[in-house]
Amino acid sequence: MKEAVIVDAVRTPFGKYNGSFRDTHPQDLAAAPLQALQERNGFDPGIVDDVMYGCVKPVFEQGSDIGRIASMVAGWGDEVPGFQLDRLCGSGQQTINLAAANVRAGFSDVVVAGGVEHMTRVPMSSNRSDGASTAEPDMSETYFEHFDEITHQGESAERVAEKWDFSRRELDEIAVESQRRWKRAHDEGRFDDQLVPVETELDGETIVVEEDEHPRPGTDVDSLSDLPPAFRDDGEGVIHAGNSSGIVDGSSAVLVTSRETAREYGWEPMARIVQTEVVGVDPVLMLTGPIPATEQILEKADMVPSDIDLFEVNEAFASVIAAWLEETGLSWEDTNVNGGAIAHGHPLGATGSALITKLAHELERTGQDRALSTMCIAFGQGVATIIERV
Repeated sequence: MKEAVIVDAVRTPFGKYNGSFRDTHPQDLAAAPLQALQERNGFDPGIVDDVMYGCVKPVFEQGSDIGRIASMVAGWGDEVPGFQLDRLCGSGQQTINLAAANVRAGFSDVVVAGGVEHMTRVPMSSNRSDGASTAEPDMSETYFEHFDEITHQGESAERVAEKWDFSRRELDEIAVESQRRWKRAHDEGRFDDQLVPVETELDGETIVVEEDEHPRPGTDVDSLSDLPPAFRDDGEGVIHAGNSSGIVDGSSAVLVTSRETAREYGWEPMARIVQTEVVGVDPVLMLTGPIPATEQILEKADMVPSDIDLFEVNEAFASVIAAWLEETGLSWEDTNVNGGAIAHGHPLGATGSALITKLAHELERTGQDRALSTMCIAFGQGVATIIERV
């Protein structure tokens, strides 16, 4: 079996809701990482066997197979195939796991995997037939023959906090630390090698977006205490806008090949994709997937937690991180070291590949060996990936 390696990994800045990307077509946003990968690694697009793009709302401007369209918008011609994949919040990470599987099996030699989500132009309710809020998913009556209840992710985050007895202050401290870590990473230039500046139009003028727009590095626990609960109106809720992931626009992509192919093209791989995993969990308490995903991927890889140097756990909500830390016993100091989605935002289909992008670059920066990325997924799933610096 071949080894699947990451040659390069990039992401766009994440634009805040209705921010600098509000006039940018999602297809152009999706194309930006592809163009950057080509420019940085000097390849003929004709060698790309497939473009795999995660997208959680693949409708309207993000519909019609944005993975295929992104490659054409990037100027890659008509011979490069592509497709879109929806495993909800885990979509961008799932494309990398699938790319690795194809390369390891010998079915593909060069794959670009990633994702895009333009949450301003294609809002979260866009794929609802009735246009209703995603807080009330539209389910078949047959679903309720098997499950007694349906919840949305915000309510699930509240129930996770209740189950593990997390106070609002504990969760707000996680949120503040995410902002602090992002600022440190930004100020030290840790994102410079992975961020792709995007030239676009805004209000009729040409601009270049170079930095994440969502972070609020001046946040502290006291300022968060004034925010009302976002999902409960009984005054008892602990989840609010400040300890939840941000609604943003962005895309990311990773160049995945076999080690032999990398050698053929003179590429120096960043990391090897060691193992992948996906799990299912209770769809009501749906955000606990990273816990068994972490445990099972370590077992499959014949590793113990101390074999991993860095962790990324998507900060969909602070309670997700808190529960994962509580159950795994792993170190907060080794987790989300450069801040997470509470700070920089969570462009649904792009986040998974962005997390792996962050880890691959951080392994190179620090000289550490292994990293694990995991995400919670709506309706009760978890996805995980282990990578190892080459």
